[in-house]
Amino acid sequence: MASKLMDLVYWRSTCLTGVVFTGLVVCLASLFQLSAITLLSHICLGIMCVTFPLRLYYKLLELLRCNPGLHPFQAYLDYDSTLTDKETVMFVEDLVLLIAFAVTELKRLLFIDNVIDSLKFVLLLYLLTYVGVFTTGLTLIITAVIVLFSFPLLYKKQQVRIRRIVRTYKAFEKKIRNWCLTVYDAVRSSRPPAAASKAPAVPASKQKVKAK
Repeated sequence: MASKLMDLVYWRSTCLTGVVFTGLVVCLASLFQLSAITLLSHICLGIMCVTFPLRLYYKLLELLRCNPGLHPFQAYLDYDSTLTDKETVMFVEDLVLLIAFAVTELKRLLFIDNVIDSLKFVLLLYLLTYVGVFTTGLTLIITAVIVLFSFPLLYKKQQVRIRRIVRTYKAFEKKIRNWCLTVYDAVRSSRPPAAASKAPAVPASKQKVKAK
């Protein structure tokens, strides 16, 4: 499953990736006008408008003794798409681990386990409030699909330039973090020292002895 997805994303089969990418974008864009149930029904009806006449045509050829009873879609019918017990267990384990990681990471960010990471999360949430005003979730999904199929190809062609940009960004982030730590240490060290404890009062009896 993962290898097939990587083959699609990296355009190793141009025709197959083009069909999948175009179909995803068209289907997602159609959801702006149609509901998901209506879109799914129309897709299935469109497929059956092709498969049903073709199946009848092959059946007619079989009745006319021109076809030895071959099914036009036998290869698709014979393809075993079911999961074995081992594959099902692995899939469920990966899904559970992913959910557990997401919950742990969200808990760490919400309850300020690391101040820098939580500040980044706050900034991301603040930006998402503005993103939600101008766009919708469906638009973001379409954008994510386009980026998913475009970025690997772009990275393959502009690998050196992208790595240089990433190194510049990491250096800038490190400089900002060091500056924040320096300011924090300076503010912490500039706090006034605690008031010195007063010397204990000399008892009156000792003062009289000294006077004598």
